Formats: sequence, structure tokens, C-alpha cells
Amino acid sequence: MEDGTSEFPGYCGDTGGDYDVLQWDTRVDCEVRQILDRVADKWSLLAIALLDKRSLRFTELRRMIDGVSQRMLTRTLRHLERDGLVSRTVHPTVPPRVDYALTPLGATLHETIRTLVTWTEGHQNEIAAARAAYDVRVAAEQRATADEAAKREAIARDVLTAGR
Repeated sequence: MEDGTSEFPGYCGDTGGDYDVLQWDTRVDCEVRQILDRVADKWSLLAIALLDKRSLRFTELRRMIDGVSQRMLTRTLRHLERDGLVSRTVHPTVPPRVDYALTPLGATLHETIRTLVTWTEGHQNEIAAARAAYDVRVAAEQRATADEAAKREAIARDVLTAGR
């Protein structure tokens, strides 16, 4: 094995002092970006949050997650199961009953999600204020641009009419 080469597939190196987020896309066999895309999508976040308290049947999850289609929920749960975050239990009944639950790994992810939600709740007023200030600034810039274009247009019209 070459010096500095990890024996673990998908190992992305440490995230210490020289941590570079841009390396997520360039390091061979690094799945950080793919995993983040998966666990950070809105359907995954909602499913993980709902499964924190107890296992749920597919139909219960679908009812509780507003706007998710059956196909999208199925895909989301399959991905989460493949990643080891959710377990799927099929009960041999008619019709078959399928329950989903967080695995221990999924529970650790939920703790992280909860921290993010807590941060968001604590900073939502600051974010709302920043958004409002941004919207005011952009609207003022658009008005200034429109006023400048109108002035140029008026000057061009004056030049054309004076030349006749």
C-alpha cells in the first residue's frame, strides 16, 4: 500500500487543520457529498425526524409528511435503508405490514438534525431580518437600474428628435 493511502474504501482523510470542502468532489472514492445530499434532502429529514420517537408504517409516514408522493417516499426510505439509517420490517400479514424505524446510526443523525433545527429556531428572527434587508436593497437597486435606463432612453429620444 502506498504511503498516505487509506485501506478503507471511501475514506476521505481527516477534517483537521487543512480541511477543504472543495475536495468533496475531487477525492477518489469519497462519498461525503453523496451522503450529505441524501441525508439533507427535505424528505429524508422529515422521515428521520418522524421516526425518532417510534417506528411507523409506510402509510403513517405518508400521511404525516405533507406533499410527499408515494413514489418519492418509497425511494427516500429505500435510500435511507441502504445507508443504514432506517430499518424496514415486513410482517407476514394480509395485506403485508411494513414498519420503518431508525437504526442506532440513524438516531445519531437525528441528534445532529435536532441541533440544526434548534440553531434555526434560535436564529430565525435574525434570518428574517437579513432577508427583509436584502429584499429592500435589491428592490432599491432594481429601481435605480430602471431609473437609469429610463434616463438613457430619454436622452436617446432627445438626440433623435433634435437630429431631425
